[in-house]
Amino acid sequence: METAQVILLLLLGLALIVIGADKLVDGASSIARRFRISEFVIGMTIVGIGTSAPELVVSLVGAVEGNADIAVGNVVGSNIINTLFGLGITALIFPMLITRSNRRIDIPMHLGVTVLVFGLGMTGALLGFGDNTLSRLDAGILLVAFAGYIWWMLRSGKTSEDEETGKISPLWLSLLMILLGLLALIFGGRLFVNSATHLARMLGASDKFIAITVLAIGTSLPELATCIVAAAKKKGQLALGNIIGSNIFNLLLILGISGLLTPLSFNGMDRADAVVLLVAGILLATASWTGRNNKLDRFDGALLLLTWLGYMSWLIYNL
Repeated sequence: METAQVILLLLLGLALIVIGADKLVDGASSIARRFRISEFVIGMTIVGIGTSAPELVVSLVGAVEGNADIAVGNVVGSNIINTLFGLGITALIFPMLITRSNRRIDIPMHLGVTVLVFGLGMTGALLGFGDNTLSRLDAGILLVAFAGYIWWMLRSGKTSEDEETGKISPLWLSLLMILLGLLALIFGGRLFVNSATHLARMLGASDKFIAITVLAIGTSLPELATCIVAAAKKKGQLALGNIIGSNIFNLLLILGISGLLTPLSFNGMDRADAVVLLVAGILLATASWTGRNNKLDRFDGALLLLTWLGYMSWLIYNL
């Protein structure tokens, strides 16, 4: 394939990602206004789950094939990028409001779920007894926690009186925008990743370098694009909900289903990955508690992004 063709496909994939994110945000916002559910909850459920579809497919395939490293590494890597890179670059461009509920419940829950997964899957490394495996019983616990999380979110997710108003599209049109937006995001992301991978190989990059950079970022493109578009439309709660919802979905549902299919060993995961994922959750929680003007602002975004750049530098150095 000629270089010009690869670049054209790369740009086409990027265009589909941007268009898909735009339609997804508009459709999800309309649904939120129609049923008076907060945009944060819509971001955590419909948008968060939808944009995690690529991670779901990759992890389930890895579990079916008995490759725990793929199932676990995909989720851990995706959550690191979502939090540090996704929220970091979004907050750097468009500071996002953090509500009292975000600060007291949603963000601590995000950190708590991360600790729960490592507590179940790394008992040997962390506590000195048991093995570093997510058993089928552990997976069942994660799935029960996910069901409770969804029930609680929908039960407590009514919009507040000061939630912004706007155009309410017909229900069928809103659902169609969400569906087409997700399809464009997923297909565009795949096209972008394949083209970028091909281009990187043409330039002489190694497979390991491509996996750490192009593929790692590529699987999180739907979340990243949705966040930036939502924040640009002044729907910061939808953007924040998308990342938190996607991360919790990855940890509870994807690892839960994968662990039911086959017990997942955490032995192949580098300690540094686990530490960085926990640090990402702590940084987000700290930013929510100490944030100026109740926002995840540019300083917080820069801190998250610099942490991600440091982590990426460490990975590349240790190739």
